[in-house]
Amino acid sequence: ICVLLFASLYILCHFIITHFKKHTDFAAVHDDEDAAVNRIALGLCTFTLAVALGAVLLLPFSIISNEVLLSFPHNYYIQWLNGSLVHGLWNLVFLFSNLSIVFLMPFAYFFTESEGFAGSKKGIMARVYETSVVLLLLTLLVLGMVWVASAIVSNDAASRQSLYDLWEYYLPYLYSCISLFGVLLLLLCTPFGLSTMFTVTGKLLVKPRLLEDLDEQLSCTRLEEAAVSRRI
Repeated sequence: ICVLLFASLYILCHFIITHFKKHTDFAAVHDDEDAAVNRIALGLCTFTLAVALGAVLLLPFSIISNEVLLSFPHNYYIQWLNGSLVHGLWNLVFLFSNLSIVFLMPFAYFFTESEGFAGSKKGIMARVYETSVVLLLLTLLVLGMVWVASAIVSNDAASRQSLYDLWEYYLPYLYSCISLFGVLLLLLCTPFGLSTMFTVTGKLLVKPRLLEDLDEQLSCTRLEEAAVSRRI
């Protein structure tokens, strides 16, 4: 069931991305190597969008499945909507969200920008090696900066020891921190988006003329006609 749900989301996200993407980015590439790199990047972006869409739809899916089970408790055909499925979906979304944020999206960006190390053979694997090395160096740089900042703020052994608990302590809260950043960004951008939407809609739509007074318009037209006649 999880595979079928994710496959459906992946196909939907693939159609969404291919509908809004620029054709020059993926279609008008004459080099086979660049075309393969763009296809891989497109697959990684589609996977990440599918995971994000699954994270958005997970809470409504949990609520609806619970209501369906409460409404039809003895129906044999909906017994697959159980707590085990919901918990499994939550765990998979949590895992793939962290994987997409930490690895897949940076890998897709560096992979499209890579050209292979100098002196190495050109090809997909050369780009993969360069992207992996750059991503590893970036990870070490970020961890080193966090370690130094933690040592400066609280110069004790406990703060340094807490950095060793990266897998058990920091990664589980990474998803929550990025979700909080996304919610704050949404709260900041939503008013501007709504104002822009209403402004554009007001320019495109024609205002109704149901409440206009036709007699007043006729009298104004007669006055304008009389003024033009006097001028002539």
